[in-house]
Amino acid sequence: MQDAQLNLTQEWDKVFPKSELVNHEKVTFHNRYGITLAADLYKPKGVEGKLAAIAVSGPFGAVKEQSSGLYAQTMAERGFLTIAFDPSFTGESGGEPRRMASPDINTEDFCAAVDYLSCRDDVDPERIGIIGICGWGGMAINAAALDPRIKATVASTMYDMTRIAREGYYGAADSKEARDEQRAAWAAQRTADYASGTYVRAGGVVDPLPDDAPQFVKDYYAYYKTPRGYHERSGNSNDGWNVTGTISFVNQPILSMAGEIDNPVLVIHGEKAHSRYFGEGAFALLKGDNKELMIIPGANHCDLYDGGDNDYIPFDKLQAFFEQNLA
Repeated sequence: MQDAQLNLTQEWDKVFPKSELVNHEKVTFHNRYGITLAADLYKPKGVEGKLAAIAVSGPFGAVKEQSSGLYAQTMAERGFLTIAFDPSFTGESGGEPRRMASPDINTEDFCAAVDYLSCRDDVDPERIGIIGICGWGGMAINAAALDPRIKATVASTMYDMTRIAREGYYGAADSKEARDEQRAAWAAQRTADYASGTYVRAGGVVDPLPDDAPQFVKDYYAYYKTPRGYHERSGNSNDGWNVTGTISFVNQPILSMAGEIDNPVLVIHGEKAHSRYFGEGAFALLKGDNKELMIIPGANHCDLYDGGDNDYIPFDKLQAFFEQNLA
């Protein structure tokens, strides 16, 4: 299968500075559904031979020019060949209609990244890991439960998108009545979308920011809607997912096989993150003495997107974790 031709921006348009320690290029690969994905590849300069590699994606609704690219570039500075990719239907990747999400296809996106890395001449196919951020933390764990080629997995500031679809935040909508109301709303929207021939967007991070917004919404705003993290292709920075874009999450739990992951997993979360319970809940499902939960003192959810104001991302820990488990 050939990759589709994508319109890839060649200029540096990330929300973080370009490193002089790594080489950067745009690459493409395809998943088993035939969707071509766009990625930024980062490779340490002056290194030869087959390298350990890491695929990175997330947050949910973001693009590779944001947090995932920062993780990928930084890990390349530390000796790994890395890619940060846009999931199907988002960013510069293919897939129509735009701004759809799928527990199956998005898990497959991670596995497809492993396909691509495994077939590169400069990658050791026995030394491949993944990093999932926010909603892609849950996808990363799901991919690790499916694909034993993934030798080490990191879920950073993770969401379980299927859990929040079923239950709402903190279980506030965890009832058949609440889910039935949501199903009815989705069904009505599907009919309206089909009739109009378009897909209504749900909206990204709220703007303008209400004075009484919860702190975590303020944290999202501070990243996605300001020069700190705004990007023109990011759904969260602009008009969000399609209203019907995440329907399938409500009855397709992604962590059901997490307990069967044999390879190492590191779950990282901020002490003050509103989403911390997702990481702790996922960790509770994991089995074996090669699983670890790391809580970052003082950090909120978005501090692990870019380090916040205190370099909260534990890159030294990430380096040590992958060096040990991709040896």
